Amino acid sequence: MKRVVITGMGVVSALGTDVATFWDNIKNGRSGAKAITRFDAAKFKTQFAAQLPHDFSALQFLDRNEVKRNDLYTQYALIAAKQAIEDSGFDVSAMSPYDVGVIFGSAQGGMETFEQQVREYVATNHEPHFNPFFIPKTLVNMAAGLISIKYGFMGINFTTVTACASANTAIMDALNYIRWGKAKIIVTGGADAPITEASIGGYNALKALSTRNTDPQAASRPFDVERDGFVMGEGAGVLVLEEYEHAVQRGATIYAEISGAAMTGDAYHITATHPEGKGAIKAMELAVMDASLNHADVDYMNAHATSTPVGDISEAKAIHAAFGNNNARLSVSATKSMTGHLLGAAGAIEAIISVKAVTDNVVPPTVNTTELDPQLPQDLHIVTGSAIEKTVNVAMSNTFGFGGHNAVAVFKKV
Repeated sequence: MKRVVITGMGVVSALGTDVATFWDNIKNGRSGAKAITRFDAAKFKTQFAAQLPHDFSALQFLDRNEVKRNDLYTQYALIAAKQAIEDSGFDVSAMSPYDVGVIFGSAQGGMETFEQQVREYVATNHEPHFNPFFIPKTLVNMAAGLISIKYGFMGINFTTVTACASANTAIMDALNYIRWGKAKIIVTGGADAPITEASIGGYNALKALSTRNTDPQAASRPFDVERDGFVMGEGAGVLVLEEYEHAVQRGATIYAEISGAAMTGDAYHITATHPEGKGAIKAMELAVMDASLNHADVDYMNAHATSTPVGDISEAKAIHAAFGNNNARLSVSATKSMTGHLLGAAGAIEAIISVKAVTDNVVPPTVNTTELDPQLPQDLHIVTGSAIEKTVNVAMSNTFGFGGHNAVAVFKKV
């Protein structure tokens, strides 16, 4: 099968709207959490999130029609895609447009648009004056469609929806379609804009969010004994995956190789992960096998760890069980402690973090974690406090979604 490499990356998040700024903030352990300003959150149990900077404007990157006609999640996707495509430097006019595809993930799609339209419908005494862009703006597949329309990519095009595993699912599908010779290049990743009243209220009802309103920046504390839930985030991450030979022939900059990926299902619960991490263990094992590697080859694990009481423990147990004798040298960090949880975009920005760990030989930290939960396996090396310098030849990224979806990707030096 074909080898697949990453030749472009783009990001939109609370920690930056370009990869360089984003990575600098990640390396230096900065949190993006702050008080919510998008709506009045005073009555909500959680009043903060990892929201994009207050001076962010999509008009800095997109024209007025693109902003007017698209939900925030699609705007984020288009901005990150623009970065990644320009970073990759490929010219679709120099190749068949059917050789370039888009496979993109999102958990919620146009949630903000849906809320606004329903609110207007109720406010006008149920007069059916719906915006003509209402349906296109809410569709979960629209980010994939609009990226292809904007750039003329006529190859494989679809959307993956596996809750918080959506982006990794998209990345895995992109990997396989290129491996199978079905495309030369696929733009992939994920986007979500879930800092809305319904999202915050809904996750509060699930008791999934931290309520540490007096200290938002310290709220996300994966693996810590005092963790109380995750911090909502927003944004997008995009990667350009490309057939290795095609990238070499055109002289592309190659950041890393994506050498394997795998998925499993927990078949356990609608929101909780399996307490012993059975599905996660198998997904990690299959991903390593798919990459033609051994567990001892993996240097860094970007954990899904969201800072929830149950999820962090089950994942830690799963990593410990999957890696066995390699636990002492495997470095683990949970970067959601800084970025918040971007739902369907989480796997994409964490893939970018994993690639940067490989290219720069840096393991980013888990911030805010001051006292590890005693239930954690004792010999699991969780990097807390500050980043560490370490040769990272192989990095793995875990994502798990409501419904029991487990998706794992493996990146390595070329």
